[in-house]
Amino acid sequence: MSDAIKHECGIALIRLRKPFSHYVEKYGTPYYGINKLYTLMEKQYNRGQDGAGIAVIKLDVPQGTRYISRYRSVDQQPIAEIFEKVNKKFRKAIRDHKDKINDAQWLLENVAFTGEVLMGHLRYGTHGNNDIENCHPFLRQNNWRSRSMVVAGNFNMTNVDELFNKLIELGQHPKEKVDTVTVLEKIGHFLDEENQFLFEKHKDKFSNSQVSTIIENDLDLQRVLMRSCKDFDGGYAMMGIAGHGAAFVARDPAGIRPAFYYADDEIVIVASERQAIKSAMEKISYEDIKEVQPGFALIIDREGNYEEKQFIDQLPKKSCSFERIYFSRGSDPQIYQERKQLGKILTPQILESIDYDIENTVFSYVPNTAETSFLGMVEGMEEYLARYRKKVISEGISGEELEKVLSLRPRIEKMVIKDAKLRSFITSDDVRQSFVANLYDTTHGVVRRGIDNLVIIDDSIVRGTTLENGILKMLDKLGPKKIIIVSSAPQIRFPDCYGIDMSKVKDFVAFRAMLALLKETKQENLLEDVNEKCKSAIANLSGNMVNHVKELYLQFPYEQVSKKIAEIITPKGCNAEIEVIFQTIEGLHRACPNHIGDWYFTGDYPTTGGNRVVNKAFMYYMEGKTVRAY
Repeated sequence: MSDAIKHECGIALIRLRKPFSHYVEKYGTPYYGINKLYTLMEKQYNRGQDGAGIAVIKLDVPQGTRYISRYRSVDQQPIAEIFEKVNKKFRKAIRDHKDKINDAQWLLENVAFTGEVLMGHLRYGTHGNNDIENCHPFLRQNNWRSRSMVVAGNFNMTNVDELFNKLIELGQHPKEKVDTVTVLEKIGHFLDEENQFLFEKHKDKFSNSQVSTIIENDLDLQRVLMRSCKDFDGGYAMMGIAGHGAAFVARDPAGIRPAFYYADDEIVIVASERQAIKSAMEKISYEDIKEVQPGFALIIDREGNYEEKQFIDQLPKKSCSFERIYFSRGSDPQIYQERKQLGKILTPQILESIDYDIENTVFSYVPNTAETSFLGMVEGMEEYLARYRKKVISEGISGEELEKVLSLRPRIEKMVIKDAKLRSFITSDDVRQSFVANLYDTTHGVVRRGIDNLVIIDDSIVRGTTLENGILKMLDKLGPKKIIIVSSAPQIRFPDCYGIDMSKVKDFVAFRAMLALLKETKQENLLEDVNEKCKSAIANLSGNMVNHVKELYLQFPYEQVSKKIAEIITPKGCNAEIEVIFQTIEGLHRACPNHIGDWYFTGDYPTTGGNRVVNKAFMYYMEGKTVRAY
């Protein structure tokens, strides 16, 4: 994705199902679990460059022993910093107790981050500053283990104001109005109520210490989630560990955010991506890794027994398609094939654009994450050439003409190279424009001036500014006759409110193109008409069943918007003809049939909160506000 957007966060959870001593004896290390956690987090590093955090809970250690360990970091390499601190604590603890290195109980009681239940989180912040207080896991402490909890997740809630008011109605005084705080405190409130319910039930029959044990055995996390999550509107994969070791991983009812798990008699392991689990558990097959069902929570009790339990009514499944296009690692075999298919599907449009002149066309990609869809596009070109050769041979050509046809291949080159030493974290438009020219290099001496077409495939086009202000200017200097920018994703038209950092409509080049077309066709009055509908919808919660901004795009065919986008991103003084080809919605669903969440392309949000966000985002645009709509 040449226009950088922030990823969705990553989660990791491990539950060791056998006594801690088992792993020390069998694997010769007290850090069997922590090493698995490290692998899970490293393999999801792409999901959390703004920070990371881990928490470990020990089971059945004596009273007076610290049983929760937590580290968070916003270092430039947060995972490395966290695990170096963990190792440092271990080395320090055994420096004078070398005889205890294989003593499981001593390690549990004396060394931090030895424990049976482990949680990791990788943060890509869409809200708040990059400081330590915004890093997960969040900790809620109490002297009763069953009332303590660490929580982390990959989520965005669209109804933070509503959730905040609910907490006030419950008698709380929240310290911030952000979804991480409201989620933690709402779950915490009903965790307290569950504890209190069990305490009242048993207090007259048993001593307080006995009641404490009964509560830990009987505490119903499914009921806690049913009560606390019923008002949540958003995309989420949340995980929590209570102080006594019971844990959950809860997935939103539309399956927007991903969550996968693997379990055997030694371990339960959870992550945002299948590939991370496969890397941590090398001997398992992909078929052994299961997906947490939408609206269900994988609940692990204090004994290590696990089960998926429903906690909220399911919605039609709308798993995020951007996970397949861009976010998740492409080494997952399913994702790899889907990305190839995204590129291959575009072959007919590309051939038409270059007038089937493969001989005089150079094919390339930008950035590196677009390589897999590029391979699919090349595969499509090879299949076309195979059909073409068969056709011309059947027509009886021979000699030099036949030799020419048989030797024809797609001209594949690395045309755009991103300098890995430079980071595109600068967000102000004026600084970005001067910076982007240094962020990319182009390959000279490949394109024949005035003769060749140049086809460049990208994951997606969000703002178009990187293309306009840097890449296209550099490519034009190479002298191609025509430059075709191919997006393996459809036009991004609407904001995301479930975890991706795409929140303002004015940032999208497709939105700018639609505005330009309204102006050209003298239909600008529609903007105010839609704005009034959005205002009414925001004032009346029942009105948020409809995304009113869709009306504006319905005025123009898809190809007309693509053509206008090409005009917008064409740099001043550009000599080459610029064309932009976008994936179609039909093509997206054909390539990724099990991830049909496409609201940023179609405006079809899976929750009413999504409609509220897009209506509010448009209203803010009309008012000149530059804040997020959620």
